[in-house]
Amino acid sequence: MAIVKNYNQHTPEIHESVFLAENAVVVGEVYIAESASIWYGAVLRGDVGSIRIGARTNIQDNATVHMTGGVSDALVEEDVTVGHNAVIHGATVRRGALIGMGSVILDNAEIGEGAIIAAGAVVPPRMKVPPRVLVRGTSAKVVRELTEREALEGAAGAAIYQELALGHRR
Repeated sequence: MAIVKNYNQHTPEIHESVFLAENAVVVGEVYIAESASIWYGAVLRGDVGSIRIGARTNIQDNATVHMTGGVSDALVEEDVTVGHNAVIHGATVRRGALIGMGSVILDNAEIGEGAIIAAGAVVPPRMKVPPRVLVRGTSAKVVRELTEREALEGAAGAAIYQELALGHRR
């Protein structure tokens, strides 16, 4: 059973269709929309701010979503894929984006719709990533615009993980 805890009079609100892995942790002011999936070892800690996870979004194994109190909140819109070991720290991730494995998105950064953040990238605080671009590097830089097909990869990954979550419910 996943760990779901109240914190400071905030109770996580989790749609009944959400897949929560047995060792996922969800604490405090967290809202998770329909058909999202929170995978093994993922931590969503809304203790000093709010976290909103959109419909059909997947937060993969060992990813962390948190924020800096009084500075930022975390918003991950619908159909987003957040890769294994990624950190979303008080940032906004727009619909259909793909956050690569081990990447770090820092306070008040905004990832545009359909953008891809490469594995291991570090997006600094307040960086605004345009829609449909590839970003990589440890001081993240826009590398190029995405093709139509590439721009759909985040949403496609979300659909795959939505299906995968059904199998893990059994």
